[in-house]
Amino acid sequence: MPFEFKITRRVEFSETDMAGIMHFSNFFRFMETAEHALFRSLGLSVVLSRHGPSLHLPRAHAACDYLAPLHFEDEVLVHLLVQKKGSRSLTYQFRFYKINAPKPVEVARGCLTVVSAEAQADGQFRAVALPKVLVDTLQQAPAEMPSTRFCNGSLLLAWLSDLTTGVFAVLIALILLRMA
Repeated sequence: MPFEFKITRRVEFSETDMAGIMHFSNFFRFMETAEHALFRSLGLSVVLSRHGPSLHLPRAHAACDYLAPLHFEDEVLVHLLVQKKGSRSLTYQFRFYKINAPKPVEVARGCLTVVSAEAQADGQFRAVALPKVLVDTLQQAPAEMPSTRFCNGSLLLAWLSDLTTGVFAVLIALILLRMA
């Protein structure tokens, strides 16, 4: 059972902004493209009507942290991991790599959580168990994979934590030097 999928995309001119870089919103489109391609590679579809007429996978959470810009015609490898497979939801982790550089460069990290939901007569949605075909087909990535920890907190928070730790270490060193 797969827990990862990779797809390569090229940044199109229409996906760039006035500064000539890929607009931030397109990273979310690339995430969705990778999710749909994963499902198609398994003979499935994100349209769950085959498993119940009112079954859907609405997005409950989406996030992306940007590390470097992408430009028109850059080639991008989107690496999707199934970070968590719950009884009623899937959380995907994405890493974006610019691959037309001399060596691949990570340019962004994203996270997307989808919930298996059934439409109710009143228009509301109710979370329901993932369809058996998804439970039987998709696997959660092994916990020892370092990238599976990303969606538990943003990259920015990790950087701030590292920065804060460094600042405190410098402050403590200065205090100790002054006391000596």
